[in-house]
Amino acid sequence: MEKLILPDIPDLDKLDVYKKHGGFEAAKKALRMSPDDIIEEVKKSGLRGRGGAAFSAGLKWSFMPKTTDRPKYLCINGDESEPGSFKDRQIFEFNPFQMIEGALIASYAIGARTCYIYIRGEYYKWIKLVQKALDAAYEDGLLGEKMKKTFGTDFAVEMYLHVGAGAYICGEESSLMSSIEGKRGYPRVKPPFPAQAGLWGDPTTINNVETVANVPHIINRGAEWYSKIGAEKHPGTILFGVSGHVKKPGVYELPSGTLLTEIIHEHAGGVLGDKKIKAVIPGGSSMPPLRGDQLEGVRMDADSLKEAGSGIGTGGIMVMDEDTDLLKVLWRITHFYHHESCGQCTPCREGCGWMEKIFLRMLDGRGVKGDLDLLVSVANNIEGNTICALGEAAAWPVKFMIARFRDEFEKYVGEEIKLEPADKVHSMRKTETPIAPFALK
Repeated sequence: MEKLILPDIPDLDKLDVYKKHGGFEAAKKALRMSPDDIIEEVKKSGLRGRGGAAFSAGLKWSFMPKTTDRPKYLCINGDESEPGSFKDRQIFEFNPFQMIEGALIASYAIGARTCYIYIRGEYYKWIKLVQKALDAAYEDGLLGEKMKKTFGTDFAVEMYLHVGAGAYICGEESSLMSSIEGKRGYPRVKPPFPAQAGLWGDPTTINNVETVANVPHIINRGAEWYSKIGAEKHPGTILFGVSGHVKKPGVYELPSGTLLTEIIHEHAGGVLGDKKIKAVIPGGSSMPPLRGDQLEGVRMDADSLKEAGSGIGTGGIMVMDEDTDLLKVLWRITHFYHHESCGQCTPCREGCGWMEKIFLRMLDGRGVKGDLDLLVSVANNIEGNTICALGEAAAWPVKFMIARFRDEFEKYVGEEIKLEPADKVHSMRKTETPIAPFALK
């Protein structure tokens, strides 16, 4: 199978090597096409976003208004803060110029004269690598005003690297824009959507790193060729980041629609100690987990995973063997979302904290029967009641993990809970107050 995003070419991160293998030929071709023709070609290819939502890339580009005097912007989302996801940094390190070329073509297609590449602050190594690649592209006349002479065009785009401060919430597109503007990373209410009012109130399009890295191949080889790779409704290759209890964790580029069991057992070498699989989270920590005994026939594309009761997300496959303590897993995930909640929406700000406290109490051996139903109730009250999707990201692991592995959690709860009095007088220091289980109606 041909690798499109991470081909096995040594030193592809060097500009001369990238150009030797056809680099920036797609940009030359695209700049001779009309923007509408490029958008139509990307639409026909079936390219869908690789950042989590799997939305049609060409359709998103078409939302950009064509008749406006306001400046337009393109943002490349390289925040990659989703636990279990580590694919974008592979592009930053091993094939940054393909991302830059894809961003150049996307900028021309939507009419953006300024492009921001947003990278999370913890990615210090990869920040330096991307800046080095941008500097080389500018020096070679592939970006900025010099590109007019290089490509023989009137179009020019300035491309900047913007470093985040390490907030998971800034992976959400409107928070990302707030961060670029120098504001606190708060999500924005939609509508208006970014294509109507984005950066500084101007039309803006946001694409994932891996999404734009596919664009040069589509321009060079055509939409029909690309649309025949992998799953029919979710074509192309996907970078799958496999982690957890596998023998060969790493990033594997495979056609969409590849069997989940094939990725785990053939490409990732199988489970450590040849143990059984208890659970798999197929798309990063925010996606609903799948039971290990329900993986047969599940394919890694958006539609197949939706039918299986989960989602493709970022393609981060987290494998847990038969000895995994799922309560500890779920507490750790909940702790992350509690810590990373921006605090703007009450259901998320308070609900994530409530869920984490319940998990801590259960881990301390003080769980009570009603806790499981209480956790699901809190998750349901978070889901759908927040400005951005972090609410769903925090709620889904809890409600689906408990629903699909309830027997795993019931061993942590008892008939009653004993709490020490909050303000004890001397004579009550060694006493406890039993409280009956919480009952949901």
